[in-house]
Amino acid sequence: MKFTRSMVLVSNDPESIRRGSAEVYQQFQHDLAQAGLSDEVSLAQFTDGGREDALPLVIIYPEASAYGPVSPADVARIVEEHLYKGRVVADLLAPVKELSGRIGWLKARKGALPMEKRIVLRRAGRIDPENIEEYIVEEGYQALARVLAGTRMQVIEELEESGLQGRGGAGFPTGRKWRFVGSTKSPKKYVVCNADESEPGTFKDRVILEGDPHSIIEAMIIAGFAVGADEGYIYVRGEYQLAQRRLEKAILQAREFGLLGKDIMNSGFDFDIHVHSGAGAYVCGEETALLESIEGKRGEPRARPPYPTTHGLWGKPTLVNNVETLANVPAIILNGGEWYRGIGTPSSPGTKTYTILGNINFRGLIEVPMGITLREVINIYGHGLPAGASFKLAQTGGSSGSIIPASLQDTPMDFESFRKAGVSLGSGALLICDERTCVVDLAITLMKFFRFESCGKCTPCRVGTDRALRILTSISQGEAQLSDLDTLLGLAEELEIASNCGLGQTASVPIRDTLKHFRAEVEAHILLGVCPTGVCDMAPVQVV
Repeated sequence: MKFTRSMVLVSNDPESIRRGSAEVYQQFQHDLAQAGLSDEVSLAQFTDGGREDALPLVIIYPEASAYGPVSPADVARIVEEHLYKGRVVADLLAPVKELSGRIGWLKARKGALPMEKRIVLRRAGRIDPENIEEYIVEEGYQALARVLAGTRMQVIEELEESGLQGRGGAGFPTGRKWRFVGSTKSPKKYVVCNADESEPGTFKDRVILEGDPHSIIEAMIIAGFAVGADEGYIYVRGEYQLAQRRLEKAILQAREFGLLGKDIMNSGFDFDIHVHSGAGAYVCGEETALLESIEGKRGEPRARPPYPTTHGLWGKPTLVNNVETLANVPAIILNGGEWYRGIGTPSSPGTKTYTILGNINFRGLIEVPMGITLREVINIYGHGLPAGASFKLAQTGGSSGSIIPASLQDTPMDFESFRKAGVSLGSGALLICDERTCVVDLAITLMKFFRFESCGKCTPCRVGTDRALRILTSISQGEAQLSDLDTLLGLAEELEIASNCGLGQTASVPIRDTLKHFRAEVEAHILLGVCPTGVCDMAPVQVV
């Protein structure tokens, strides 16, 4: 393996590419060759640097200097000054973002500030994701070697000790699910990675897949060994073409290194992985619809029970885990379940990745210990709201997540605390909304999404989402009556109870939360004929 004295990473997420990162990368290739530095400096691309304001972003290690936004014309100076002469080019550095207007609040807060704790994102942005050797240098496949030297039950017991819960939204204990599949007697089993990340505003899995694909491959091999499976599938969202290419390349590299395929590490264990691309259906994020899609059928949820743990892919026991869930596994194996339990809260150990978006000064991706509060996320990592704005609500977990009012922003963000508060953590997208947001308009936007994405298989979802959207629209136009709110609540209850899958069941959440926390604002549309935020196009009020 070739070692270099410096590493240059150029961002290549979709926004960076739009702003010219490909040209910046090509210019670095040219200028490094011209300066005779190609053998001394490695050049690679990375997915997300958490700096939307500084794209294209260039990070140079070992100094960890971040330059941005960088144009092709800036590359020559960076190569000559930083990489050749060893001097940081100060005027090209990415601007430092201050916590404007929040310093007093931070100083007044008792105790240490919560810091980012990167487990699943620890390599993203630090290694070349297309180079298996760099992954191996960063402890890659060491967890697999340790697992293959032990027993299947030791792996499952370690996961159960860690307390890892599914990071796709449900929070089901991961070790328990692995034990269910491992205890089945079928000679054929499967491991499936759910990488169909279709929740609006969520891109945590994309960063893991594009920035550290080998971590998912290693975790799936470990899972296969633990449950007795010899074949796995990664179901990737159709729009994630870069992630799919990198996964396919990583799989080829792992096979070449004897880490995938027959007799892995001379252990006698066989396991192989296939990548399956989705076709853009949101409902395929539901695990049984995902399995139907892999089998070549229409992506519609199956009736449960039986569950995939006993009757999954092609009727065989199947372990289905989310990308973020699997990305935790190698670190748990290497450091131990007790170590993992020392992070986060007693009921929800470990870290959680969140995408922050909306009316916030900083939008991006963070990974923090479970138990952080929404207020801390907004003030510390989101750098507060724009000047003069006040927090009104947040939606967690994309379209299917809960609507969190200001009164709950100090509730610890873990599965148990949120469950007690009557809300859900969801997949980890945090949509921050200020006082300019109309809750009726927000509910309409979400219901439009659910109606469009409904597969139409079951009547409650197919009819209920359409009927709810019609009522919400009439409210926004000042044409509804108070009795319509009772009808809405009835529809929400029917959606939650009678829908066949999670899409229809969670379509009730925007209705329920809007009327629970913001009923007065909704009633103002009906009784006063006004939208308090001025967003809705209200019909003129007729004075009798």
